[in-house]
Amino acid sequence: MSTPKTVSIYTLGCKLNFSESSTLGRMLRARGYELIPFEEGADLYIINTCSVTDFADRKCRKIIRRARRHNPQARIVVTGCYAQLKPDEIADIEGVHMVLGAREKFQLLDYLEQLDHAQAMPLVAVSAVDEARFSHAFSYGDRLRSFLKIQDGCDYVCSFCTIPKARGKSRSAPLESLIEQAHQLASQGVKEIVLTGVNVGDYGKLEPGQRHRYRLIDLIRALDRVEGIERYRISSIEPNLLTDEILAFIAESRAFMPHFHIPLQSGSNKILRRMRRRYLRELYADRIRAVRQYLPDACIGVDVIVGFPGETEEDFRDSYRFIQELDVNYLHVFTYSERSGTPAATMPDKVPMHIRRQRSQLLRALSLRKRRAFYEKNLRQIHRVLLEPSPHEGKLEGFTENYIRVLVEAPPSMINHIMPIHLDQLIGEELVQGSLTHIPQPEKLNF
Repeated sequence: MSTPKTVSIYTLGCKLNFSESSTLGRMLRARGYELIPFEEGADLYIINTCSVTDFADRKCRKIIRRARRHNPQARIVVTGCYAQLKPDEIADIEGVHMVLGAREKFQLLDYLEQLDHAQAMPLVAVSAVDEARFSHAFSYGDRLRSFLKIQDGCDYVCSFCTIPKARGKSRSAPLESLIEQAHQLASQGVKEIVLTGVNVGDYGKLEPGQRHRYRLIDLIRALDRVEGIERYRISSIEPNLLTDEILAFIAESRAFMPHFHIPLQSGSNKILRRMRRRYLRELYADRIRAVRQYLPDACIGVDVIVGFPGETEEDFRDSYRFIQELDVNYLHVFTYSERSGTPAATMPDKVPMHIRRQRSQLLRALSLRKRRAFYEKNLRQIHRVLLEPSPHEGKLEGFTENYIRVLVEAPPSMINHIMPIHLDQLIGEELVQGSLTHIPQPEKLNF
């Protein structure tokens, strides 16, 4: 075939997917492809999918249709979790030329050689993920912060989750290779790294089914010593894996930020048991108290699923009250959707969809109140902000150490600087107006 000259990558889902898409983009550039914006009608579209919810599946199909509108002659390749779980369903979508599974994703260049404009049927290459090896990935150039993949897969068996089937068993990158990648990113001007994975707290198993070679605390101690990286964040960590040892280290750390995203999923012990989570709400509350003990000003985010099978009105109220009383700062609320092949999909006592949505709205309103209270608590303080481009003319934006989004009037020359910013006032639901406390001398940026 004649090699397409332009390519566009569309990423759905989590930070882990973004790290992998960025890695695929670098591989394609090295092979001579030009990466262009999605709307410009690329010769080749790579769609990296998610399958956490039914909405993610529907979004994938919508993106495929959009790609065909931008260039009806484009080759379309679909990969990621949705591709791993339902390859035949994707292959039946008009316009799809290739479906690659989780293991095949990183052999993309080899598979592209097999694309043929005359082929009658999509090429489907999806193998089992049970013994999949770890594939390194990190993002660079897409935004100022880098997403560094440290772990993949999951050994948990939550009754609602398809991720173990989509990504396989828990496995990790060797500690030494991650330190090397952090040094590489530092040399390229990156100042903030977000550690990503499916179950980051389970870091340390180098092969599926093996014992841990390392622990997460070993990795974060080593990363903290990498010169040039000024900030680290942990994308998400299970409450049963967030130890006092980790919290104590971060409290004294040079570079790890006081920001935690800790999945809860439900504040009802009855529902947590039905979900097959590895903790009850008493442990979760204990972990929130521990975070506040070590890092009183930390920002804490929470994942919650509403409308799980068997969740009665009293169960929801019980969960709502528990979350309301928790000293947390924002929620990511997911309306439960049935995922085929999971135990939860066949459970009785399904909650009607309109009730699921009503409960989601109530929790999202609670999230806004909690976030606003947290932001107001931090007003009239000075925080350090990594400044990034903003769509607002003449302004930059970024996040404080404890994850408050700030908008500030500043010149473009200050992009990728970490600056002390006075938090002046709230503007909107999730944004604070800030002001510079001083303006530095210009310096040459490597980024």
